[in-house]
Amino acid sequence: MSTTAVSTPATTATARPATPASTATSASRSRDDFAMLPPVDVVEDAQGITLYADLPGVAREQLQLRVDGDQLVVEAEMRLDMPEGLRTSHAEVTSQHYRRTFQLSKELDADRISAELTQGVLQVRLPKAAHAQPRKIEVRLS
Repeated sequence: MSTTAVSTPATTATARPATPASTATSASRSRDDFAMLPPVDVVEDAQGITLYADLPGVAREQLQLRVDGDQLVVEAEMRLDMPEGLRTSHAEVTSQHYRRTFQLSKELDADRISAELTQGVLQVRLPKAAHAQPRKIEVRLS
């Protein structure tokens, strides 16, 4: 098993608390600087890699999955709708934007990536390219 097929760069955006100094420069920063990093499980088998990303509160319409060069980018907006007549007195989740990037190896076939969102869990299937899959070699008798 190869563990280098998908990796997360150390420079991936993480959630940062707002401080008076950072508030002054927040207009110049992109919204990616304040994105939440969803937890992801990575499972590899002989045919490829499957990612399971926890995206609670994300609707299908608010999810964007794309391949940009050799990176897989997952972005999503979460909606925390309050019932009418209620107001928030305490909120532990203030950012409503998820973002995570993965470096794709040449062993993966980016054209055949598939994804499914079920009850807040995004499942992304990254199949291996034909040249990277195990194959049986026939031995002939002479």
